[in-house]
Amino acid sequence: MYHRLRNLREDRDLNQAALASVLHVSQATYSRYESGLLDIPSASLIALARFYGTSVDYLLNLTDDPVPYRR
Repeated sequence: MYHRLRNLREDRDLNQAALASVLHVSQATYSRYESGLLDIPSASLIALARFYGTSVDYLLNLTDDPVPYRR
């Protein structure tokens, strides 16, 4: 479900533990986020969008445009 999370992480040569640290969760929890076994809390989605410089809609596969929205 969240294949873009994995793609973005791998494109930056990061492991799951590094992203888990950013979100203050365990590596196992982050792994469940990526696999879609666990819904990602909105605060974590926002943190990931900021970390990657993209939009939450892009992370959720609602748009194919990775450029974040203007504030």
